[in-house]
Amino acid sequence: MKLKYIIAYLLFGIYTLQGFSQEILTLEEAVRTTLENNYNILISKNDVEIAERNVSRANAGMLPAVTGTFTGTKTRQNSNQTRGGEVIERSNVPGTRTNYGVGLNWTVFDGFRMFARYDQLQELQKLGEANLQLNILGTLGDVMEQYYTLVQQQQQLKAFDSAVTISRLRVKTAQTRFEVGKAARLEVLNAQVDFNTDTTNFLQQQVLHRTTQIALNELMARDVNTEFRVVNSFELNESLVLGELLSYALQQNPTLRAALISRRIAELDLKQVKANRYPVVGLNSGYNFNKSESPLDFASRSQSRGFNYGLSASINIFNGFLQRRNEKNSEVQIRSAELDYKRVNQSVNAQLASAYQIYLTNLSLVKLEENNQKIAGQNLDITLTRYRLGTITQVEIRDAQLNYLNATVRLNNARYQAKLAEVSLKEISGNLSF
Repeated sequence: MKLKYIIAYLLFGIYTLQGFSQEILTLEEAVRTTLENNYNILISKNDVEIAERNVSRANAGMLPAVTGTFTGTKTRQNSNQTRGGEVIERSNVPGTRTNYGVGLNWTVFDGFRMFARYDQLQELQKLGEANLQLNILGTLGDVMEQYYTLVQQQQQLKAFDSAVTISRLRVKTAQTRFEVGKAARLEVLNAQVDFNTDTTNFLQQQVLHRTTQIALNELMARDVNTEFRVVNSFELNESLVLGELLSYALQQNPTLRAALISRRIAELDLKQVKANRYPVVGLNSGYNFNKSESPLDFASRSQSRGFNYGLSASINIFNGFLQRRNEKNSEVQIRSAELDYKRVNQSVNAQLASAYQIYLTNLSLVKLEENNQKIAGQNLDITLTRYRLGTITQVEIRDAQLNYLNATVRLNNARYQAKLAEVSLKEISGNLSF
């Protein structure tokens, strides 16, 4: 038992020295590192870059297409010709044909489809930006949650360390009392069992703290084995108002923005479908050069070049009622997009209401547990004094010790849950600050 006591003491000494040597990571640094390195955010930024580049009049079909062509052909022919009763035979006669030119095709009117397509490309860019914002908010929300989890776990480690310190004092006091004949061996054994229990709890909490560090390192996309410390505490924002959060959400929530943009995209799809009712008018022009050499032809050599231009037009007269079906389907998609927006809006309101209730409840619990911890601390101080004087039992000192530990743990949990609810409210409203 003494050996276990010595080993545990050394472990706590090592833990304390490591704590002093590790860097302190602030929340601002964690957020900045995540924005710079997180893979999901970087991929979303690439998607936005592609969407921005796709917004062009050429991609919408507004600009002409110019193509150049070249064809070169060589031939080897055998011929058998009869002229005035004379038979002329030739074998392996060479020939060449060359053709090259430049052509221009430009659709100048397609029922306004090209304009709807251009607007749609712009909306797709906005949709990509909304998805990027959603990704950033979600990732930063996870970073803040993991960070505050580490703060809470550090506080729990401190509470468990205090419990170990008190249990160590009990072991020392009980051993001294036993050696002078004022206590039985059973008192020493009970104190050592409680010390071992508190040590186990501390070590388990230390493992949980380390795994949370690894998870935060992963979100920041840096070496997962990097060890660090976080700040010792955090402040609670007790002034959040549900009405203001709802107002922010309507303007800034990326999921709501994406639903609105999707509805606009569906409306532009309908415009493009309706464009099929109009004629398609195009201009075409080109310059061509043709050259042919063959001794077998009537003219052994010919050459031509010239400019051409023209106008083309087409219109869909009947396609088996497909036009009407496509328009009806597009109208249904618009209604679905409208319903999806209402669904998302209701979901955001429900999330805000739920998170706000959790937020208020935990703020109340924080005040209650602060008072409980204060009372439990006073009780522990009195109990420890009486224990040193030998006027109370092991059970009484252990009860006071556990009451203080549990009150501290509950207070830390209440503050932690209130902070998580605060982060959730800000994330849903699209106004995540720290």
